[in-house]
Amino acid sequence: MELENKVRRYYQLKQKQKEIEGELTDLRNDITAHCAQQGVADWEIGSYRVKVVQQHRKEYDHTKLYDSLPDPQLWRLFSKPDTSKIASLLKLKVIAEEQLKDAVSLKTVTLLQVDKK
Repeated sequence: MELENKVRRYYQLKQKQKEIEGELTDLRNDITAHCAQQGVADWEIGSYRVKVVQQHRKEYDHTKLYDSLPDPQLWRLFSKPDTSKIASLLKLKVIAEEQLKDAVSLKTVTLLQVDKK
């Protein structure tokens, strides 16, 4: 396949991807809204099983995080707050959870799982 055809195909697929992602977002919102209205998080419909899962994710405030670090050189380890790197530093006890308490907030994320029975 010549390069122009590859570029054309790539563009076409990216457009389809945008359309599919938009439709998936709409469907996901409709399904999770229905589950919330019905007060269910796990339910079966036809030959499908629908499960809505709540997750809590930590989000760090850049300024407060920088101010809470004991050594400004630690800031070099991440150009933006990287939850996995921060978790590693906490696990290794390089920093304490208490030091970051003002720099972190919890974000609730709703996940939708649809499986075929």
